[in-house]
Amino acid sequence: MTTAHTLAAQGLSLGYDDRDIVSGLDFAVPQGKLTVIIGANASGKSTLLRGLSRLLAPRAGTVLLDGQSIHALSTRQVATIMGVLPQSPTAPEGIIVADLVARGRYPHQGWFRRPSHDDDLAVATALAATDMADFADQPVDALSGGQRQRVWIAMALAQGTDLLLLDEPTTFLDIHHQVEVLDLLTDLVRSAGRTVVVVLHDLNLACRYADHVVAMKEGRLVAEGAPSAVVTQALVAEVFNLAARIVPDPVSGTPLIVPIGRHHAGDTAAQP
Repeated sequence: MTTAHTLAAQGLSLGYDDRDIVSGLDFAVPQGKLTVIIGANASGKSTLLRGLSRLLAPRAGTVLLDGQSIHALSTRQVATIMGVLPQSPTAPEGIIVADLVARGRYPHQGWFRRPSHDDDLAVATALAATDMADFADQPVDALSGGQRQRVWIAMALAQGTDLLLLDEPTTFLDIHHQVEVLDLLTDLVRSAGRTVVVVLHDLNLACRYADHVVAMKEGRLVAEGAPSAVVTQALVAEVFNLAARIVPDPVSGTPLIVPIGRHHAGDTAAQP
């Protein structure tokens, strides 16, 4: 099992230029769980994740990692505890897959950065877990969007941190690989005891995989808790401005959101 680390926001305000996105937000990441942040576009999901991961400095408030301000810790200290996959990362031109994934091992290496057996094993394991081992020697630039996304996920996995924050990791992935990635993250939580925070757009996958859901609207936290307790017709209407029915997922029993849409609104009128 991994060491339990804590991550929390206190009175956190974030923004860009003259625009406030998140204001006065308090949030403690549940330890040893898969937390999924949901919300409409521009609700502050990615901004919150950037703030939690120290990629965006707060305008007010603080982010605490193990009780200390994350901005008072060194980059190496943070990187040995927390792995981050931001939106739309950029790879150095010409780098091959194995070398990019190996960059996830830098926080664990000495000054001379000589790869150890543990480093090689972590890279190989991450490539295998993301189904990218056969592409290890290929340039990242030559891959499809979905393949590149899996390489970035592999790099985050190779970092081997107890906390893992991923912003829309299933972007560009077909449904098969979306499910594989979420299964893998669930394994990290249940088998390795890691704490994972993910931003997702797919509400049904969020409900199926999340231990804890955080719903955001206009930069504030609207609701949080287990999907079965949080995801209701009222919440979907408030957060997404969407009329929907919530039925049990036939596979997992978790909430399944069935959008109605204006062309089918009349079809539901006679239904119970």
